[in-house]
Amino acid sequence: MRRFKSDDAEIAYWISGDGPPVVLLHPFPVHHGFWSPLAPALSSRYKLIIPDLRGHGASDVGEGAATMTKHAADLERLLNDAQVGRAVFVGVSIGGYILFECWRRFRGRFAALVICDSRPQADTPEGRANRLRAAADVLERGTEPFLDAQIPKLFGQSTLGARPDLVADARHMMQTMSPQDIAQVQQGMAERPDSVPTLKTIDVPTMMVIGDEDVLSTVADGELMRANIRGSQLRIVPRAGHYSAWERPEEVGPLLRQFLDSVHGG
Repeated sequence: MRRFKSDDAEIAYWISGDGPPVVLLHPFPVHHGFWSPLAPALSSRYKLIIPDLRGHGASDVGEGAATMTKHAADLERLLNDAQVGRAVFVGVSIGGYILFECWRRFRGRFAALVICDSRPQADTPEGRANRLRAAADVLERGTEPFLDAQIPKLFGQSTLGARPDLVADARHMMQTMSPQDIAQVQQGMAERPDSVPTLKTIDVPTMMVIGDEDVLSTVADGELMRANIRGSQLRIVPRAGHYSAWERPEEVGPLLRQFLDSVHGG
């Protein structure tokens, strides 16, 4: 594990493999371990740079809401600390929200982009209110009721029915977050801007990956991105929900490897 200071937080990250750099951003509320099932499919040719996002895992949350601006600043400092100029960026859920902000801030460092189980729209007023309510509730009642409510949304029905081990392992990662961590990250997501206007500016190779059972970032959201990002491609993962890369690494790993190889002439 490596660590660096980013304003009011220390950010932890890991590096594995060697070759062209690929930055992997996990979803909320897990940590870098989310990528462990599919990392071997990539690290034989690529240098994987895998942070714990601000407020997740071994990374500090800092003061106040963990906004997309703060996350993007963390990521730019990560690149500098790891001595990486340009990279392929892969983001799941909140990782996708962060990458839209990163594109607006330092697009010259993007070699290519993968958005997994994420969406470009800001929260609706109702969605924002629900997120802020959940942030307040987790401070009052602790993390377990919050996680109980999240699990059915994060996994596809196929996984919930057939792979309780995957759900249990993911929940173990989630339990590293404190109530304060969860609240501040939720507050930051509630504040995120609408990134739909950003889509038409993306001009690097781009792929979207969406689980066909994802109820949070739907196939329709993937189609919206494909229609607005010129030359982009959309891949649907069968029998998977919002955590498709965790639920179906045997499907998503080869998709990512094929895309990376196409970007780097493999």
